Amino acid sequence: MFVYRNNTVERFFPRSYSFSGYDDISYVPADVDGYVWFYQLPIKYDMERLCAEVREYAQKMMFVLERVDKTKPFIALTMDKNAYAVPFTSGTELISAVAGYNQALVMAEMENANVKLIDICEFSRQYPAVDVFDWKFWFISQMGINPKLAKPFMEWWSRKLDEISLKRKKCLVLDLDNTLWGGVLGEDGIEGLKLGGDYPGKAFLYFQEALLELSKSGIILTVCSKNNEEDVLKAWEKNPFMVLKKEHFATWRINWTDKATNIKALAEELNIGLDSMVFVDDNPAERELIRQMLPMVEIPEFPAQPYELPAFFKEIVDKYFRVYSVTSEDKKKTEQYKANGQRAQQRQSYGDLTEYLRSLDIQMTIETANELNIPRIAQMTQKTNQFNLTTKRYTDADIRQFLQEGWRIWCLSVADKFGDSGITGCIIVKGNVIDTFLLSCRILGKGIEHAFLKRVLHQLRSEGLDSIKASFLPTLKNRQVADFYDKNGFSVLSEEADGTKRYNISLTDANLDTEEYYHITIK
Repeated sequence: MFVYRNNTVERFFPRSYSFSGYDDISYVPADVDGYVWFYQLPIKYDMERLCAEVREYAQKMMFVLERVDKTKPFIALTMDKNAYAVPFTSGTELISAVAGYNQALVMAEMENANVKLIDICEFSRQYPAVDVFDWKFWFISQMGINPKLAKPFMEWWSRKLDEISLKRKKCLVLDLDNTLWGGVLGEDGIEGLKLGGDYPGKAFLYFQEALLELSKSGIILTVCSKNNEEDVLKAWEKNPFMVLKKEHFATWRINWTDKATNIKALAEELNIGLDSMVFVDDNPAERELIRQMLPMVEIPEFPAQPYELPAFFKEIVDKYFRVYSVTSEDKKKTEQYKANGQRAQQRQSYGDLTEYLRSLDIQMTIETANELNIPRIAQMTQKTNQFNLTTKRYTDADIRQFLQEGWRIWCLSVADKFGDSGITGCIIVKGNVIDTFLLSCRILGKGIEHAFLKRVLHQLRSEGLDSIKASFLPTLKNRQVADFYDKNGFSVLSEEADGTKRYNISLTDANLDTEEYYHITIK
């Protein structure tokens, strides 16, 4: 990344970054992965000059933005008007100038798909103002941030890049008693639960409201509780203050089995990895059990007092679940996983797989990448691990650049009689090489992956290609697809000791027919 800056910031970014001169916008490098715009409040005692310089920074940013490669990310950090103590009793003019500068950044983000905006105050407000800016380091090396904060800044910066790349955990596993409500259901009864009303019930009510909003951003909510299931179902139905009800959870394990076994069962039912899960439980013994038995599950420390729940919620969101933007598919996650449960139930009633698949009325839509689906395609490359032949990670800016370079990119949407699974697969082809082929785990088990591949290969054949190359790059999580290309008629060209395979298929001779119960549309 190349950083445009107006003072010394090298200590706060990775060593692989390069930097402009102070307030120098004359150079726009082409051989970088992206750009960072980090202009801080200038040091001036003349208020008129100070505000004029802040306003000029916005114009300079727009000038640079017009010249950079629009397929590469341009990450702009806001300006903090309280970066240092400006010695004036009235700062309304400065407040207006900084607000105008930050608004210019907001407008740039709205008008340019490659621009991502990060609020520097999210970092600086964690510390007293005297700890953020130190005059000694300003005079020594023109640093606008105290270098003592370099390590926490880099950790924060890394999390922000993960948010932009749409990396986050998938599932929140929740206990019930003294976690989602105060009290113990089996002892206090439905009416005796502390939920709503005065403290501490109001704290648990707020916690449930916050979790409901989190689920709307695509986080799967599940329950793992030692309780009688019938009692919990009644509580969900009859307690008037209950915000999170049965329909808000994708699935649950409410029984007296140990929680490690139950959490593994939840992961298997949802077809997600244990490392995608975060476990929240008020009981330290249960948390320690999961740490010992399932170390890949994230386990935050639950607060000692209910009044700490709002801060706890913010902590887990910041650490595990925050992303820069939410796709339309994210918002439907709970319903999609519930529909998967219905499919599993129906599968058990059919003795023949073909008849079961025919009964689903599977609708597959294959669509070329465009501005509407690019964020979701990028998100899938970041998050999909199990059915992913090469596990290459890309941002939305990468996808746009590939399209500009002539790569062929398709995404797959799947629906059936139980519901719409949304965009759940993609294939990226560079020339005559399949660079990426992946599917979301929640649509596996119905042969859709084979139909998707064959129809895309058929499309490439119709465009004049006579052969296609592909690779399988093994990871700890994708071993299940080690022979996927073998099963679809590809010939192995080479195989390495670590399991890497190189393939080729002749499209002229390949059988690319698909079963009639896959109803496929290409856009």
